[in-house]
Amino acid sequence: MSVQYRVVVAKKDERVDGPDDAEVVFSVPIAVAAEDDFDATVEFMRGRVKATGHSGQVLDVLKSGAATSALSRLASNP
Repeated sequence: MSVQYRVVVAKKDERVDGPDDAEVVFSVPIAVAAEDDFDATVEFMRGRVKATGHSGQVLDVLKSGAATSALSRLASNP
């Protein structure tokens, strides 16, 4: 399974990690991902992290913690 992570900085300005043809895509505004206590699973449930793809695969990535670390890393790198 391939995953792409997107941190939205501004309109038409995104930090992207992962292949363009990914099966699962996570997207989050930079203001959310840069919060000190950012947790992708919690923010997904709040509707602030968006995801596309098979829901089982989305939940697997969230459970593993990979989404939290990848999105936090993208938000902290200019």
